[in-house]
Amino acid sequence: MKRNPNRRFIDLSIFLENDVLSDPPPLAPKITYQKHADTLHEFLAMLPGTKEEDFPDGEAAAAEWVTLTTHSGTHLDAPWHFHSTQDELLGEKRPSMTIDEVPLEWCFQPGVKLDFRHFPDGYVATAADVEAELKRIGHELQPLDIVLVNTRAGSRYGQPDFVNTGCGMGYEATMYLLDRGVRLTGIDAWSWDAPFSYTAKKVAETGDKSLIWEGHKAGRHIGYCHLEKMHNLEALPATGFMVSCFPHKIRAASAGWTRAVAIIED
Repeated sequence: MKRNPNRRFIDLSIFLENDVLSDPPPLAPKITYQKHADTLHEFLAMLPGTKEEDFPDGEAAAAEWVTLTTHSGTHLDAPWHFHSTQDELLGEKRPSMTIDEVPLEWCFQPGVKLDFRHFPDGYVATAADVEAELKRIGHELQPLDIVLVNTRAGSRYGQPDFVNTGCGMGYEATMYLLDRGVRLTGIDAWSWDAPFSYTAKKVAETGDKSLIWEGHKAGRHIGYCHLEKMHNLEALPATGFMVSCFPHKIRAASAGWTRAVAIIED
């Protein structure tokens, strides 16, 4: 395979770290770091007959213990996360796919960026918003395009208001994409839907329970995946890049961590 010296990689992922809050505190990951000397006793136990002086400078291996959920950091949600069944509108209602069942071809496709940074926090994007933005950037959606939504939340990562920042994608906006063959989407906010604080207020005011997690619940009708807590979407052009976002292979899980990356061939 011929190598392209002008190929560029753009990291679209946040860190897994202790000191920057990217989730509500009860869901935050915790990393415990072990230095090289900390694991020496483990190596001595696994290699009977060895002594501390057998290891250069008395050092074994650095390692980490991590406590987290499958939705920590930048991750890919499987249809199973949204509902127990999928594809009702395709005439083949079936059990939802878990993350280990997601087709790999969904995870490496041309990317399209929708710039929704101008929408206020809590706004729920509509199909008309998606259509208008596609017209502005001059793109006609193709089956399996990976559609990334750039919201204001990307600029607030690491700040206390991150979880409650950014617009969300409503049911009709999500279905607009799915009806055109999109099966994987992404967003730089904490959730594909609008922040819960805004949804709770709207439900209380209107009594409309269909507003609860409406973008996620579109997966009942057409199964799809989405990336959450992406980063650096501002660095992307509207089109002309590939997205690679293969999830960790966790058996029967609702999500998997991913190092999402954009690839641009200049």
